[in-house]
Amino acid sequence: MNNSLGVIFGNRDFFPDHLVTEARKDIKKLFSELSIEGIMLSEKDSKLGGVETYHEAKKCAELFKKNKESIDGVLVVLPNFGDEKGVADTLKLAGLNVPVLIQGYPDDLNKLDVTNRRDAYCGKISVTNNLYQYGIKYSLTSKHVCLPADESFIHDLRKFVAVCRVVKGLSNVRIGAVGARP
Repeated sequence: MNNSLGVIFGNRDFFPDHLVTEARKDIKKLFSELSIEGIMLSEKDSKLGGVETYHEAKKCAELFKKNKESIDGVLVVLPNFGDEKGVADTLKLAGLNVPVLIQGYPDDLNKLDVTNRRDAYCGKISVTNNLYQYGIKYSLTSKHVCLPADESFIHDLRKFVAVCRVVKGLSNVRIGAVGARP
């Protein structure tokens, strides 16, 4: 059974765009290794395939709606601070009602210059705040920020995919109890 995850690459206009391109490569490689199908905007659908504006959020939500039957969960990737409204709007407009996992990249302390600064640590806090306000449930990685190749993230992603399978399997289940003390 193949697992499919919708993927949102958060981006913010004044942070380095090349980080989104790197993140797409990292996630595609990891998904290939773990036999996960990624449903994401292409680099032609939006700036580098990221979600930053309301218009891009609508595009991503439409893509997710088209693939609603196959999407088991959504992975939010923050290669930089990301746009919290873009992420929240995508999930709200898509209306998938599936588990959501949020991953953020760490800053390299030797590369905090204008061309490499990420600040996904703070961006992740901002995204979760907006999701909370929208009433969208989400899960976090065991480390607040980590690279996709990090063993802790791979463990978190495998666990998340398993949760998605359980949620999908229980989506139409009925549970009954018989007797006075169920």
